[in-house]
Amino acid sequence: MTGSHPSPHLLVTSAGAKLPLLRAAQEAVRRIDPDSCVIAADQNSLVPARYGVEAFWPTPDLESMGVEVLIRSCRDRGIGWVLPTRDGELAFWAGARAAFSEAGIEVIVSDPAGIDLCSDKLAFAQTLVQQGLGAIPAALSPEAFRPCPLVVKERFGAGSINLGLRLGEQAALAHAAGLEAPVFQPFVEGREISIDGWMDRRGRPHGLVLRRRDLVRGGESQITTTFSHAGLEDQARAAFAALHLRGPAVMQAILDEEGEALRIIECNARFGGASTTAIAVGLDLIFWSLIESRTGVAPPFSRSPGQVRQVRWPTDLILHDPDL
Repeated sequence: MTGSHPSPHLLVTSAGAKLPLLRAAQEAVRRIDPDSCVIAADQNSLVPARYGVEAFWPTPDLESMGVEVLIRSCRDRGIGWVLPTRDGELAFWAGARAAFSEAGIEVIVSDPAGIDLCSDKLAFAQTLVQQGLGAIPAALSPEAFRPCPLVVKERFGAGSINLGLRLGEQAALAHAAGLEAPVFQPFVEGREISIDGWMDRRGRPHGLVLRRRDLVRGGESQITTTFSHAGLEDQARAAFAALHLRGPAVMQAILDEEGEALRIIECNARFGGASTTAIAVGLDLIFWSLIESRTGVAPPFSRSPGQVRQVRWPTDLILHDPDL
């Protein structure tokens, strides 16, 4: 594809096996322009995503390419929007967003400050706790949480990496010795939920959807069910507003025993693995990002009546190609 194509295309980075996300992106971009398409990008040229889109771009390491080369490469491919999908690349894209904007390419990513806050579990917890927003507290040592069982995790990076769960103090300290930058939290019982949200360019929550994590494997919901609760939605809205994000984000939280209060664990400032569930009930995460870049505003959030359950499972794609 070349820049001579009159319709802007959407680049989805770190596409991997994110086929449901790519399908949602295809539907959204074609509502903007029927001639637009989705280009999937990944450093691995053999990822399943290449078979689920109109075009695939095997990209080298972003840092090694540099912003100027990356912008030229995007313009050559007629790319008008970029949707980063991996936690580890968000800081790069946040830092490059202004340069891309000057080149006429909109990067759907939060500001660097919001990315940094969500990436630092200690700062994240402290920020929300100080504002009375129901986060699970965190500290660099376990003393503050005696005699509670503890959770130990890396302060930076994905929350499930090297996670120590429900440990006594000595076991927690032993587990922490094997981490690069450990952070301690009290272990909290309760049902874990996800909250998908979309923030406008001023960081204001435009809409959100609650969903139960009925079955979780590898840190992602395999079965998830939406639900409504005005009080919990108000709490989540206040927390999202405090994080100064823009575009799609997904928050993880635990409900208290009564199911009336959030105990917020973390927030990923990106499209979530099962966020297509929220799209199904009206939280138009990708389309809103695209249309806001064109008009400056997003359509109002109209929550669909009733609830939906998403069940995720792998499927096979058989390709008939004489050149294989």
